[in-house]
Amino acid sequence: MSKTLTRSDLSEAVYREVGLSRTESADLVESILAHLSDALVGGDTVKISSFGTFSVREKGARMGRNPKTGEEVPIEPRRVLVFRPSHILKDKINEG
Repeated sequence: MSKTLTRSDLSEAVYREVGLSRTESADLVESILAHLSDALVGGDTVKISSFGTFSVREKGARMGRNPKTGEEVPIEPRRVLVFRPSHILKDKINEG
């Protein structure tokens, strides 16, 4: 069964590997996540070397279909988060 990596798992890893206190580790993880999300909300692209690139894409309005009834339904324009993994990450996943 797969495990979900959480904020507290990341904080604990920083605590063990970097040697900051648990509180400082949690604050560091929160600060990084806040910077990432602020950049994405502002429309910036976030590239993490050897990991991948996060970006926000604009999707236009379109007609969708309710699968139960077959009725056509308008879908409003929206912004979506897109992640493109690096080749290094893809290779690691395929090896593992």
